[in-house]
Amino acid sequence: MTRTKIQHTSVARWLFLITGLLTLIGIIFVFESSINESYRTFGTPYALITQQLLGIGIGVGAFIAASLIPTTFWNRFGPSLYIFGILLLLLVFVPVVGLKLNGARRWINLGFMVLQPVEIMKFALVAGFAHWFAKKQRIRPFLLLTALPLGLLLLQPDLGSTLLLSTIAVGIFFLAGGSIKKLALVGLICTPLLLLAVFTSPYRLDRVKTFFNPTSDLQGTGFHVAQIALAFGRGGWFGHGIGNSQQKLSYLPESSTDSIFAIVGEELGFVGAFVIVILFSLLFLYLYRAAAQLESKPEQQLLVYGILLWFAGQTFLNLLATVGLIPLTGEPLPFFSYGRSSLIMLLFASGVVIRAARESA
Repeated sequence: MTRTKIQHTSVARWLFLITGLLTLIGIIFVFESSINESYRTFGTPYALITQQLLGIGIGVGAFIAASLIPTTFWNRFGPSLYIFGILLLLLVFVPVVGLKLNGARRWINLGFMVLQPVEIMKFALVAGFAHWFAKKQRIRPFLLLTALPLGLLLLQPDLGSTLLLSTIAVGIFFLAGGSIKKLALVGLICTPLLLLAVFTSPYRLDRVKTFFNPTSDLQGTGFHVAQIALAFGRGGWFGHGIGNSQQKLSYLPESSTDSIFAIVGEELGFVGAFVIVILFSLLFLYLYRAAAQLESKPEQQLLVYGILLWFAGQTFLNLLATVGLIPLTGEPLPFFSYGRSSLIMLLFASGVVIRAARESA
């Protein structure tokens, strides 16, 4: 085996190890942070962890399947996947099939589980854009193909996923060789539209106001942010140990989903949270290396770069919001937050990248 093949195989192995470790640590935190919420909602402390384990089971199957399918398959059927993702986003507005929870339409009832279509759309957009823009980087098709899913997400409404998909789309277009000047012009045009989306929604506007003045309404709009700060403050340098969080006991909203990193900080402290950040950084590093190996295969390379943008963008949106550097977005922390649709697609996409890394050897 040549040195190059050994290096490429090493990338696949490291990706497998890091993905497995993040998934394992994540399931531990989902279990212990969801006990109180699960008991309060379902009458048993094991309801949410049971559902998450189902997601892991399906996700592992998806991971294995993706690692066996040639990467060219996803490039060839990228446009079809994109259309499928759009249809799923439309289904959330269909009565009976689509579910409306807390004023938002983001889910489809499959009977045995609830599916969040945007998680599939993330991969579908990556695959579709990798196919289209590896050949030609025309701004008009880019705008149309980007605006369609973003418009449907804003109608749900889901501003966090809208921002993430925008980042993925712009990133792929830029990496494919798209014009920076045209992207900058698009940014200038879209900024007023983003501000309009924020200021016409009382819910979004409250989050922005809370970001700039988190202590203005500690019992109302600022409660979530205040409880996150308390969790990190209690954690100190070394934390109180796994399972010993107080904030998860009905104090911190969404402790097993969007705010789970605050529980990590409370139980593992700054040092433990920093180790988790290092693990994510290593994941992004090896995703980048997997993409860099595919220089002679533009479509496959853009596919892997798109998955890197997805994983990194979602992680940064969650972490930056959790530590108070941006308003809360509602984006889950990859491999950690409760959510079967998200976990299944993350494991599936990881299998796609590992297959790509093996093919480049």
